[in-house]
Amino acid sequence: MNDSLLVLGVLAAAAAGLWAWRRFHPVSFWYGVGFPARAVLVYLTWHHVASGCKLTRNRRRFRLTLDAIPVVGPASRSAATVVEHKRRVRRVDVERSPRLGILRPTRLGWRMRLRLHDGQVPADYEKAAEGIAHAWRVHSVRVVDVRPGRVTLWATMRDPLVEVITAPETGELLTVRPGKLENGRDWVIDFRAVPHWLNVGATQSGKSNMANALLKGLAPQPVALVGFDLKGGVEFTPYAPRLSALATTRKESVDLLVDLVGEVENRMAVCRAHGARNVWTLPEDLRPMPIVVLVDEVAELFLMADKSEKDEVAKTATALLRVAQLGRAFAVYLVVCGQRVGSDLGPGVTALRAQLSGRVCHHVNDPETANMALGDLDPAALDAARAIPAETPGVCIVAGQDGSWHRARSVYVPEHEAEQAARDYAHLTPDWESLVGSAPVVRPAA
Repeated sequence: MNDSLLVLGVLAAAAAGLWAWRRFHPVSFWYGVGFPARAVLVYLTWHHVASGCKLTRNRRRFRLTLDAIPVVGPASRSAATVVEHKRRVRRVDVERSPRLGILRPTRLGWRMRLRLHDGQVPADYEKAAEGIAHAWRVHSVRVVDVRPGRVTLWATMRDPLVEVITAPETGELLTVRPGKLENGRDWVIDFRAVPHWLNVGATQSGKSNMANALLKGLAPQPVALVGFDLKGGVEFTPYAPRLSALATTRKESVDLLVDLVGEVENRMAVCRAHGARNVWTLPEDLRPMPIVVLVDEVAELFLMADKSEKDEVAKTATALLRVAQLGRAFAVYLVVCGQRVGSDLGPGVTALRAQLSGRVCHHVNDPETANMALGDLDPAALDAARAIPAETPGVCIVAGQDGSWHRARSVYVPEHEAEQAARDYAHLTPDWESLVGSAPVVRPAA
């Protein structure tokens, strides 16, 4: 009796200790207990899971078998049958699952590399990802890091985008942290690495919130912010203290774009005169201030009520495309936002989209907008964007110029916080007239 009570006490103490470990130190508990248990489960069930998801292949193998051959005694037909065993080599079909590599833990799950069977492609595993996730009772399984003959599966135990708290800003020029990625890492936008971005989403999807996050992150930096708000200025006017220029009509947009093109050409002339390929290789005293251009409701720049607006729309589209094509080398960056962005707006939109290598797609109301944002990058990213539910504002698909994509969520930035940031850093706002007229005198390099 005493021994039984002792065993029960030890088990209770162990259970309480594990609960406390998991409750107060979840990360170390995951690496010390949770992941090893999951790894054992994955290895033991992998063949069954792969077979259920139709990822196995039948391979013909030769096996040595023992065959029982009955032999009747020659003396009498009624004698007992003698069984003789003979060894034979037979060809049999063996079901083989993809070879599973070493599982590597992450803070939210694990990664594992697989060797593809002959004839398999990564798309086979993308189709099976949902079935694998259900079999292992995890939040999601995604195919990442595709290499010839191999894929890496990334499993996450829970959705890290349920609650997003942004990390402190990096303090680096033209770098902003608007939220979190699905893998638990910070979502970092570096305009010097990916200069131009397309941000699409329906009303209440998080599109405007991301613009607030960008403005709040860029406000304390030594950059000039320029706004195009064809909703009559209702979106960007509260941020006017930190904006060097703001256009609220198409006529103002045309004039402002002409100024931007002229500024790009001035910077181009300076670089050419000093033998520099871009402004970042210029001497620091000649290096101009970076300009980040925020465009809200880009469709309004391309819509025409009648033929009388055709020339104005053409000028707008051409100037915006020139800024996108030439801006990267000369520190002029674009963030183009819209509820609906489709090819029906004209060829200028499609040409502009090709220059916007960074893509952010929130929940959208029409498939054409999602296709315009992600259709030319990765079909899997497009499918993931179409699956974003309307009740998860801020959740989006982020794709960069390297072709990779992630689910992400921007941190919630109330309008009053973005407005306060605009007022707090209003003293950093350069005057637009002095900015576009302050190009240094062009002197040929010695």
